[in-house]
Amino acid sequence: MAGSLLDRAFGILEMLSTESTGMPLQAIADRMEIPKSAAHRLLAELAKLRYVRQDKDTGRYFLTTRLVSLGFRFLAETGVIDVAQPILNLLAEETRELVRLGVTDGETLTWVAKAQGAPSGLRYDPDMGREATLFCTASGFAWLASLSDEEALALVMRQGFGKFNEYGPNAPRTVPALLEHLRLARERGYSLAIDTYMDGMAAMATALRHPVTGRVLGVISVAGPTLRLSEAKLASFAGDLLKAAAELSEASLGSAYLADAWFRTDDGGAGQRRVAQ
Repeated sequence: MAGSLLDRAFGILEMLSTESTGMPLQAIADRMEIPKSAAHRLLAELAKLRYVRQDKDTGRYFLTTRLVSLGFRFLAETGVIDVAQPILNLLAEETRELVRLGVTDGETLTWVAKAQGAPSGLRYDPDMGREATLFCTASGFAWLASLSDEEALALVMRQGFGKFNEYGPNAPRTVPALLEHLRLARERGYSLAIDTYMDGMAAMATALRHPVTGRVLGVISVAGPTLRLSEAKLASFAGDLLKAAAELSEASLGSAYLADAWFRTDDGGAGQRRVAQ
């Protein structure tokens, strides 16, 4: 893997974030395409800084919770959770399903808060802090639908469509199929994703806009198993979802991070431009 030491260090951190059972030194070096000695030096430095740890018995390297701690500390300082949580909790109570908030940051959409409304039975409960897969999730559809088709496709092409069997059976696999999801989302005011991200999972989402500028700050979504959530059932939640998005839009002015979200782009706002309604 070419790049600076910083690129390599972050590459290792990102790689270990997907390996809950850790990785041996040689596997890390092979995956990073760097000499074993170079990988060992980087890991030693990251361990010194407490971002990784090495198991004494197996020699495998693991990511520590230091990055997670930094992320939650940052979110606490921004006020995102304080502003959003009561609204998410109410929507979860009304729908009795998982409700999530995702925020945009440049070319990514990351889930940062959630509320679980299902008291028992089947639950869909993904980890927070993950970037949304744009081409096959309700959250991705909702964000992409707020952009022009050209901007949306550019984001998807950079992230990729993934392997054929990696996502749900209804995941769009062609540009026309993806654009049809976006067209319907714009028409309805919210997106639907049934068996697209994962077989047996259904979700809906709508964009969260800055109350003054109209720029997209993120998305709010409702998700659960298809056993409970038919398309008709999701449609019955539309009013509550759109109301929550409107309330969160107004409340966003109470969080500096959300209020200024539209500044966080690489080109002065490209990828956040408003689509003519």
